[in-house]
Amino acid sequence: MSNLPKIAWIGLGIMGSPMAENLIKAGYTVTGYTLEADKLERLAAAGGTAATSVAEAVTDADVIITMVPASPHVEAIAYGPDGILAHARRGALLIDMSSITPQTSVDLAKAGADKGIRVLDAPVSGGEAGAVEAVLSIMAGGAQADFDAARPILEALGKTIVLCGPHGAGQTVKAANQLIVAVNIQACAEAVVFLEKSGVDLTAALDVLNGGLAGSTVLTRKKDNFKNRDFQPGFRIDLHHKDMGIVTDAARTVGAALPVGTLVASLVASLRAQGDGGLDHSALLRGVERLSGHTTES
Repeated sequence: MSNLPKIAWIGLGIMGSPMAENLIKAGYTVTGYTLEADKLERLAAAGGTAATSVAEAVTDADVIITMVPASPHVEAIAYGPDGILAHARRGALLIDMSSITPQTSVDLAKAGADKGIRVLDAPVSGGEAGAVEAVLSIMAGGAQADFDAARPILEALGKTIVLCGPHGAGQTVKAANQLIVAVNIQACAEAVVFLEKSGVDLTAALDVLNGGLAGSTVLTRKKDNFKNRDFQPGFRIDLHHKDMGIVTDAARTVGAALPVGTLVASLVASLRAQGDGGLDHSALLRGVERLSGHTTES
């Protein structure tokens, strides 16, 4: 029998499935629940156990990890008679790795404490590739002791793992991350259209740009998406739209101006309104193409 903590995993989407599988590869016993039957079958094929409900998944778990799209989804699985807090045992550690509002994380931590359940917010950056390769950046908020307890688990999922402050701090840092990523993608997309309309060899141009000060993880990860117009979702426009709402609202609350971020948030919203919400966020290129009268759309 393994001495490792038993893990319940709730939410097996683009990110959640490979993350749960990496824990299985690291030797953890993982019981998972999600709404999609095919994702439960995938978990079982990887060596995990499929549960039929949140309650069944979390009842015997030492650690519960959630990875769902937004604050309402976290609240739906955490609260109520069928939720995590009603069925997790006292002393369990709940690690929410979703990207949600900082206040939602603060409220969840308070509700967990009332039930004797420890809570960390631990959102991630790195996209699907980072999840698959277990090289995510993980930004946590909560108590040092709970972070220390969670660290061996988080080390099976990522490479950069930092406690950023009290409950909600991880989500605040994630909001800043999403601001930087969106602005970076938009800048790269504008550069791609500029280069193509100028008749420059795009592959050569992106290679040399990525070797200098303009280089970034975004450009490294997304340059093939740009070149090939491959917008299969690693991180959907819909989700980045949600995240830009989080960061602009949080910035307004603390009195921080986001002049460029607010513009990019509008461009993300525009792309979503045009029906591209299900595409990868590198599809911001499509918006630039439309504005430039330079489109490869069919």
